[in-house]
Amino acid sequence: MTSAEEMMVGTLPVPADDPIDAAKVAAWMEAHVPGAAGPVRLEKFKGGQSNPTYKLTAASGTYVLRRQPFGKLLPSAHAVDREYRLIAGLYPTGFPVPRPYGLCEDAEVIGAKFYVMALVEGRNLWDGALPGMTVEGRRAHYHAMIDTLAALHNTDYAAAGLGEYGKPGNYFERQVARWTKQYRASETEHMPDVEALIAFLPATVPEQTRTSIVHGDYRIDNMIFAADEARVTAVLDWELSTLGDPLADFSYFLMNWVTEPEGRSGVMGLTGPDTGIPTIEETVARYCAATGRDGLPDLDWYFAYNLFRLTGIVQGIKKRIVDGTASSAQAARTAERVPALAAAALMFAKRAGA
Repeated sequence: MTSAEEMMVGTLPVPADDPIDAAKVAAWMEAHVPGAAGPVRLEKFKGGQSNPTYKLTAASGTYVLRRQPFGKLLPSAHAVDREYRLIAGLYPTGFPVPRPYGLCEDAEVIGAKFYVMALVEGRNLWDGALPGMTVEGRRAHYHAMIDTLAALHNTDYAAAGLGEYGKPGNYFERQVARWTKQYRASETEHMPDVEALIAFLPATVPEQTRTSIVHGDYRIDNMIFAADEARVTAVLDWELSTLGDPLADFSYFLMNWVTEPEGRSGVMGLTGPDTGIPTIEETVARYCAATGRDGLPDLDWYFAYNLFRLTGIVQGIKKRIVDGTASSAQAARTAERVPALAAAALMFAKRAGA
């Protein structure tokens, strides 16, 4: 069986049906990125089915380009300009993000908005079980992920120029409404489990007590680790980021502990001293200590919300397959997960009182 790492890590030649123009990219970079010089050679990264991402090899060095998908887009989706703004705000704070080089908001250049950033060298890890690592290595990598998330949530977003990056209050209320709307916009069939969630979640939103930058998709494969140590050198894929409740990110990260190992981020049943992967209780304790919390509320509602949101995201991929605009070869396999995600979300919702 092909592993997620084999499917998703590395680059492929740009597909023949991808109309991105390397000469136009080079001309734009020479005009807007200090020191950039063409010609530019493009390769497409395998991973990522939302905003297509390319490796740029230019005479002046190596870069990364992320663009909006071509074709019709859902409202508010694929906002690479927001993503760029976030990276540009975080980079000077020392938080690990790639160096931003420039944003092109003129869709005429290559057919979609895009931005260019530095290529961060290091390791991509796809399997949360961290096979092949020592017990100490696994523990150190998990501590690095927990501590990096805590550092994001401790970042002074106003000082980073991101005070207007999102609305500070009622995060979950707005997110439930947003993902309900996104789901409706990409609905392909009637699903009773989703209808039950759409009724339950907005009526039971927990109180928000803190506001921070929220990554929105914080998981092991959206990070780059240093080549020779357990340190996060870059957090990637900020498309879903905003200001909001930090418990959205942390509970999403904790989903790994209640997800069966599947060669991706799930580590249910793999935690404890024998493996080095911290238990969910140890993970909560370390995060709370780093962020000055004295504990967390019951997590079942948050797990239901996270799975509902994933249902909406994957339904969007399914809709793009139907419409013929999906960006990744793995998209069809991903789309098959919609009913199982909805059922799992409803299971947690029932545990939370639905």
